[in-house]
Amino acid sequence: MAQALAGIRILDLTRVLAGPLATQTLADLGAEVIKVERPGTGDDTRSWGPPFLKDRVGNETRDSTYFLSCNRGKQSVTIDIARAEGQALIRQMAQHCDVFVENFKAGDLARYGLDFASIGKINPRLVYCSITGYGQSGPYSQRPGYDPIAQAVGGLMSVTGERDGRPQRVGVAVVDVLTATYTAIGILSALRHRDATGQGQHLDMALLDVQLASMINIAQAYLSAGVVAGRNGNEHPSVVPSQSFVCADGMIMLAAGNDGQFARLCQALEREDLARDPRFATNEARVGNREELTELLDALFVQRSMSDWSERLARAGVPCGPVNDISQAFDDPQVIHRGLRVQLEHPLAGLMDTVANPVRLSASAASYTLPPPLLGEHTDEVLQRLLGMTVNEIEALRRTRVV
Repeated sequence: MAQALAGIRILDLTRVLAGPLATQTLADLGAEVIKVERPGTGDDTRSWGPPFLKDRVGNETRDSTYFLSCNRGKQSVTIDIARAEGQALIRQMAQHCDVFVENFKAGDLARYGLDFASIGKINPRLVYCSITGYGQSGPYSQRPGYDPIAQAVGGLMSVTGERDGRPQRVGVAVVDVLTATYTAIGILSALRHRDATGQGQHLDMALLDVQLASMINIAQAYLSAGVVAGRNGNEHPSVVPSQSFVCADGMIMLAAGNDGQFARLCQALEREDLARDPRFATNEARVGNREELTELLDALFVQRSMSDWSERLARAGVPCGPVNDISQAFDDPQVIHRGLRVQLEHPLAGLMDTVANPVRLSASAASYTLPPPLLGEHTDEVLQRLLGMTVNEIEALRRTRVV
């Protein structure tokens, strides 16, 4: 089965999460991704541990599980881009690529002649993507940016956490993940434009831009009505009940999004009278009497287990689910059925599990051909195949630590 992005070659100079996750997504869909790393240390996240990958006999390797999460499907090439010889190699490789992705601070690569203005001259069809914290322009463009900073500056932390608690960051680097998603969309859009016009372009992705775009209804409530949202914990600010409840052995999350679902919830709870009570009969009334209703529901949910309530409410057609930890999530029957755990053969660890790509294409499905690479694992192979270099030429570069 041909993959959707077969024939697309990506030169990946990104580190940490947003860039590597974007290129991993494209690799899963068939693109060839050549990951350029610093000789000796590589991607920053290789050392972001513990936990670290363990080899076949249980010894820790040099690669963290963080690195493994966003670098499968790639070939690792080590090149020192601070050296003129390394810069020359990158320029030569860019001539043979469709996409160039980097996440250096705005303007940094211009010092090496590896910026869009320079690389675009030697390959006008190239899609050149830059990922930064704040974008290529503006008063913050020279500042370093990480996911938690974007969550803070972009307003996400202000609406995350309990109502009377401190602002909280989301437990996963959600801005990086969303930036990776938007980046993949942007690259595919630019490739479509390139195919139609023959012209490459510069894609300027910023974590802060993505963070504000992801505020969706909260942003629109402010822009259209001047409403500044606060924190609501697990409660939805305008739908009741849409929150978590404590059960006999854990917690369950439910969302009765309309009056019909609330009536079915009451039936499953064996409290049909609540749906007829004027205080709770409509969503507007339930929002106004949130505390009274929550107190009644708290007393009911604690009487049964998570699994019991999940089954009861599912049969009643009420959206719900147990609040799982990550181990419980991977053991969930639906997760198992969807095949969200896939295995790859790693040269040091043997079979290793990884999370499947969620994009389900019926005619050109994602595939998993390469495990996360060892540092510099493919340097010789790529330089020989792509640039026609000889073994002696590569060894000369290695002796001078260019590669």
